[in-house]
Amino acid sequence: MFQTSVITSGSKGNCVFVKNGHTQIVIDAGISFKYFSKCLTDLGLDCLKLDGIFISHEHSDHVGGAGILHRKTAAPIYISHPTFIYSEKKIGKINQEPFFFETGNYIQVGSLIIHPFNSPHDAIDSCNFLIHPVDDDKRQLLIATDMGFAHNLLKVNLKKATTIVLESNHDVKMLRDGPYEWYLKQRILSKSGHLSNEQATNLVEEVLGDQHERIILAHLSEINNTPDLAYSQMKNMLDTMQAKLDLLVSSQYENTPLFQV
Repeated sequence: MFQTSVITSGSKGNCVFVKNGHTQIVIDAGISFKYFSKCLTDLGLDCLKLDGIFISHEHSDHVGGAGILHRKTAAPIYISHPTFIYSEKKIGKINQEPFFFETGNYIQVGSLIIHPFNSPHDAIDSCNFLIHPVDDDKRQLLIATDMGFAHNLLKVNLKKATTIVLESNHDVKMLRDGPYEWYLKQRILSKSGHLSNEQATNLVEEVLGDQHERIILAHLSEINNTPDLAYSQMKNMLDTMQAKLDLLVSSQYENTPLFQV
């Protein structure tokens, strides 16, 4: 079965677990192994059975736990070479050379096909991921966070997905009126920053189709957003469109259930 759980999502750490049959991978590893193992145990899964650790970009909340997760599980790290150059010190000791992928190419790990594609973010080679089983390209999982705007390739890939993990980082008013320094507000609002609730909602409205079954809102700011704000803005649009989707908000402190993709 093709399944996923958002283990954690936010500025303190990010990790999405993906499973198809006996193949298990994670997208990003910005968390401690202790927390990862607890979450997988709670889901009834073996935290040591991991076939790959995919890294989207070099920021610590995505890569900070990759080294220890690799050493504990012996799972190889999949990363672009530019990202590895910028991440090597954060990852720490590794027991085997990473698998270097080219952003845009397809990678097979066990029974999964993983397609990393460019994400407009302030990182050297940031990417999002579209994932599907080897034998079923009709069931696709899109993991799309850490991007300042929605480019055309993202929209194309959104239309393929049945389950979407989508950034809804901030409420623009909360961010502008909030405590951050102006340079940081500008960074978040820029085209290499993060998607707002409004941008995420407008994006889904633009691509919405019958194939979409579930949206998991992700990477919410604890300072410049609330789960209720992110949820209500997306839910109001879905209700207006009469779209019968499963909508939920992921958390920094609690994993989601293990969903069928």
